Amino acid sequence: MLYLIGLGLGDAKDITVKGLEVVRRCSRAYLEAYTSVLTVGKEALEEFYGRKLILADREEVEQEADNILKDADTSDVAFLVVGDPFGATTHSDLVLRATKLGIPYRVIHNASIMNAVGCCGLQLYRFGETVSIVFWTDTWRPESFMDKVQKNRHNSMHTLCLLDIKVKEQSLENLMKGRKLYEPPRYMSVNQAAQQLLEIVQNQRARGEEPAVTEETLCVGLARVGAEDQQIAAGTLQQMCTVDLGEPLHSLIITGGSLHPLEMEMLSLFSIPESSSESQSIGGL
Repeated sequence: MLYLIGLGLGDAKDITVKGLEVVRRCSRAYLEAYTSVLTVGKEALEEFYGRKLILADREEVEQEADNILKDADTSDVAFLVVGDPFGATTHSDLVLRATKLGIPYRVIHNASIMNAVGCCGLQLYRFGETVSIVFWTDTWRPESFMDKVQKNRHNSMHTLCLLDIKVKEQSLENLMKGRKLYEPPRYMSVNQAAQQLLEIVQNQRARGEEPAVTEETLCVGLARVGAEDQQIAAGTLQQMCTVDLGEPLHSLIITGGSLHPLEMEMLSLFSIPESSSESQSIGGL
C-alpha cells in the first residue's frame, strides 16, 4: 500500500494519530521536501516518529517516482507531505502512477494552508481561485495571475496568494553545465510579494489599464500558520511592503473588497496601527 500522509502545518506533533501509526510501521517513509516546509527539520521529525525518513526532492518525485513506488505492491510505503497530501498537483500524479502499476493507495488528511487561512477571520467560502506568486528574475516577470485576482475581486471574493519556495534549485550556469550544485533555499516574504504586486500595478497603469488592486487595497499577511509563533497582519497593500512577520513560511491574502461585518471585526484584531484611507473606510481597521 502507498500511504499519502499529511503532516499539518506546525511541527512534528501535528501529524494525526492515524498517520503516526502508519509512519511507524511502514517499510519506507519519504519526506516530500519542496512544496512546503515545517517549522522543524527532518531530524526533529525522525526523533518524534521514531524512524528514519528519506528526503524526496522535486526531481525524485516528478522524474523518478518509480523509486518511491518500488515494492509498494508487497509492502507499505509512506509519502509524507507538509499540510495536506493534495495541496499540490504533484501528488495527484504519484497516485495516478501507483494506480497504473496496480498499487493500492490510501490518503490520511491533515490541515492545509488552504483551510487554515480562516484563522485571520476571513470566511473560507468567500475565497475565489488561489494564485501563486513566484520570484521574479531578470528575464521572467509574470503578471498573468493578476487576471484571476481581478476576477475574484469583481465577484467580491478573497484571493489566497501562495508565495514562492526555492529549495534545491540550480543556477542557470550550473544547470547548463550539468553540475549538481544547488542555490541556498529562498522563501518569498509578504514584503517581497507586495513589492512585486505594486510594480505590476504600476505596469498596468502605464499600459492604460485599470489595475486589479491599488496601494490601498486591504490585504492580510500571514506567517508560520499553525505554529505557536504564527503572525497575522491586516493592512493596505502598501503597508504589506514593510510589515515585519518574521521567519517563513509566509502567505498573502488580497481581500475581495466588500467584507462581512464579522470579517471586519476579526481583521481589526490584527490591524497594522498606521491608518490609511481604505482601511479607515472598512470597519476602521
